This record gives sequence, C-alpha cells and structure tokens, in this order.
Amino acid sequence: MADSPLLWWRRQGLRFRLTMAAAAVLALALALSASVLLSVLDRALMDTVDESVGQQAQAVRVAADAGTLTSPITTHDGTVVQVIDAQGRITHVTYGADRLVPLLDARARAKVLRDGRATQLDGRPYALPGFLRVVVLSADRGQTVVAARPINEIRTSLGTAGRVLLVGTPALVVLLAVASWIMIGRTLHPIAALRKGAADITHTARSRRLPVPQSRDEVHSLATTLNGMLARLEEAEQRQRALVSDAAHELRSPLASIRLQLEVALGHPEGQDWQETAEGVLEDAMRLSRLAEDLLALARLDERGGVPARNEPVDLDEVVRQIADRYGEARLTVCDPVVVRGDALDLNRVLTNLMDNAVRHTTSKVEVALTADGVLTVTDDGPGIPEQDRERVFNRFTRLDSGRSRDEGGAGLGLAIVRETVRAHGGTVALEDASPGLRVVVRLPVSR
Repeated sequence: MADSPLLWWRRQGLRFRLTMAAAAVLALALALSASVLLSVLDRALMDTVDESVGQQAQAVRVAADAGTLTSPITTHDGTVVQVIDAQGRITHVTYGADRLVPLLDARARAKVLRDGRATQLDGRPYALPGFLRVVVLSADRGQTVVAARPINEIRTSLGTAGRVLLVGTPALVVLLAVASWIMIGRTLHPIAALRKGAADITHTARSRRLPVPQSRDEVHSLATTLNGMLARLEEAEQRQRALVSDAAHELRSPLASIRLQLEVALGHPEGQDWQETAEGVLEDAMRLSRLAEDLLALARLDERGGVPARNEPVDLDEVVRQIADRYGEARLTVCDPVVVRGDALDLNRVLTNLMDNAVRHTTSKVEVALTADGVLTVTDDGPGIPEQDRERVFNRFTRLDSGRSRDEGGAGLGLAIVRETVRAHGGTVALEDASPGLRVVVRLPVSR
C-alpha cells in the first residue's frame, strides 16, 4: 500500500522540508505578485488610453457644437474619430476612418453613453489593426462623437511582461531553493555535529561533552544547555558511584565482624561464651540496620528530587518537645509555638540525627532551642568541629577524627540526611562555634 502524501512528507529530512516550504511560499508569493502587477499595469494603461481618447473626443465635440469642424479631423496620437448626425450618417472623420459604417451601431452607442465608460472593440472588421478602446460623447443637434484608439502596443507590452514573469518567476524560485538548500545545510551543520558528538559519547568516555558552535545562536544555547545537563548527569553518576563504593566499604566491616565472630564460635564451641557472641552479632546487625535505614532515607530524598513526601502543617514545637524528652542530657531552653509545612516524620528524623550527634560528643549537656521565627538550634559542649571542616561534614560518609570515629558514631550519613531534608523543606542548616562545643542552626520557613 502506497504511503499517503502527508506520511511521505513527514519522512523527509528537515533540510528538504524547509527548502521545499520556502520555495513553495516564494512561488505562491511571486505568482500572486505577478498577477496583481499585470492586472494593475493593464488597468493603469487602459485608464491612460481612455483618458487620452476622452480628451480627443471632448475636443471634437466642442468643435462640433461650435460648427467649426473640418474634414478630415486631425489628431496627433492616432485616435480615430467619427462624428455621426441625428440620422445616423457619418459627417466628419479622421484620416483613414470608415465614412460609411460607424464603429458602433446606434444601440451600442446608446449603451456606452448610458454607462459613461469606454468599451473595447475589435477593429479588424473596420480595417483597423487589432483591438480599440472606444469612447462615445453626445453633442448638440443630435450629433454623436465616436473616438477610438488602437491598443496593440499595450497588449504587446503586457504580453511581453507576462512572458518575462512566466520565465523569471520559476528561475527565482529555483535560485531561492538552491540558496535555501545551502544556507539550511550550513545552519544544520552544528546540529549534525551535536548528533555525531552525542553518538561518540559512551559510558566510559573520558570527556562526555558536545561540541559548541562559535555562533551565538539558538544552536549554541542548545549545545551549552545539553553540556550543562551532561555535567549534572556526570556529577550525579560520580556521586552515585562514590555512594555505592562508600556503602560497600561500610557494609564490609560489620559483615566481616559478624562472620569472624561466628567462625570463631563454631570453630571452638566448647570454650565459647554464646551470650557474648550473640550480643556482638546483634550489635553489628543493629549497625547494619541503621546503615540500611540511612541509605534508604537518602535514596528516597534523591528520588523525590528535593520535595518532601508530604506537604502539610506540622507543629514543630511539638516535635521538638517529643524528641528532647527522649534524651536525659537534653535541656529545652526555648520552645516557641512554630508551624511549618512539610513531612512530620522527616522533620522528626532531622532532630533525632542532630540529637544523636550532640549526645554522642557532648561533655555534660545538650541545649535545644526553637524560636518563633523558625530557627532551631542544637548545642553541645564537646570538642566541636574545625571551621575548615564544617562544610565537608555534610558530605555523605564523612567522619573527621577519632572523637567522631566509625566505632563511636554512625556511617557519616546523619548530617547529609539532615541537610537534604532541610533543603527539601525550603530551609538551611549550618554549623557554628559554641565556645566550647558545636551549635547546629536550622532555619525553616514558618507557615503563616
């Protein structure tokens, strides 16, 4: 079954379709322009002839009214004139005009007089070349003046102009089609380069970037935007690889510990304290569970693309009081009523992570405060974090020293979860020096 014209058109290349569309539009525009030009030119030339013939007829009528006509009548532009009396006889003519047969009979003359416009007449039956433009005027004593002028030159000129347009218009269309084909090809060349560059990019390519054209046009903007997208994808891939590598490293330690304890217990069952072994395996299993929960939390945050799971009013002061009550070292100094929009479980996890870190590293106490403008602070009096490391600790799987070691703390995901969750709720989190200790400052937008 043959393809429909529309389907065939859609299957053609962009260069071909643009060229054909431009050529078709130009052909239509030139055809309409040529038609209008010939029509206007014909009308203008005919009006000029009619005006000239009318002036000659008017001059003859004035002379006929005054009785000063001479025969033959003299004209200077080749106009043929007949003066017909009331009985229909030709009384005066120009040189070469028929003295017996009027150019127009009585009925035709009456019609032209009634319409008030010139008419066209074939002059060959009257021994006159080609077609004529005829004007009729009435004079005194029932006389009628009939003036005519050949329009062969005008028709020849119009025919020549038409032939020139008939030949020139297709030539212009072909010329534009060729020029459009070349220009569109050059315009699409950067896009072809982008396609080739995209085809050359592989998963193992060292530099996954597309060629950017020198011209500052839409293709340049497209290439720049695509390279920005590739950079973000590459960065996300690198983060993903680092996350997988760090997660594998973190999982290896407790798994190795569990395996070692079980192998020792099974190898020497007679001297093994099974209670101690079970407690050690349980501790490592809990560590694995916490790591899995943290990884799942980060995965969900990444999957949502920086948007909280729910967007509902949350009494943040109630969340702060509930979390602070769980920790004996915590002292709630200020807790103003604050309502924010977001996910209560995610905000609960934020404060829990902050409290776990503070309690783990504090010397004596942890202070928690929540002000009415949505600022939450958690302060401990522990060793603190050096200023140059306060931004780095928000990276995933980042731990600094023995005071925050792998054995005493978590896997280095707590603050990363805190920052991602706070950002998803439209807030910010920062670390400040508490002299001594560390202060975590969380700012969340308050719901009005």
